[in-house]
Amino acid sequence: MSDVSHTRGDITTHPDVHEMRARYTRMLGGRDVALVDGPVFLVGLYCAASPWILHYTTSQPALVTHNLIMGIAFVLLALGFTITPERMYGLSWAMCAMGAWMIIAPWIVGTSPDAGVVVSNIVIGALAVVLGVICAGAAARSTRT
Repeated sequence: MSDVSHTRGDITTHPDVHEMRARYTRMLGGRDVALVDGPVFLVGLYCAASPWILHYTTSQPALVTHNLIMGIAFVLLALGFTITPERMYGLSWAMCAMGAWMIIAPWIVGTSPDAGVVVSNIVIGALAVVLGVICAGAAARSTRT
């Protein structure tokens, strides 16, 4: 039988090692909060589905449309954070603003919402604000270095 095992050499002798390391660093730059992308996506999914989960589609039709649109916006932000993080982390403050709006939206968009709707929107908004602050902090930290 022939010996097909390959011995691994040291990569430091490769002629393009500096370029490869620079590219690797560039590709990972801005991925400080890679674990936040998933929770932002889940917040968006819950926000979009919350009218059907909490069964207020008939009592609050304006809030149903509002939460569906805001949920889709959160999902699109999460996908943007995943696909092009270095460009999208600048929009982290927009996610904070969207979260603050979600907190006050039941009283502005809805008509005398019940406690379940209010608590759901407050939780969604608070999570969005917290995740937005985490993303904004990571973006500020990555641009300084």
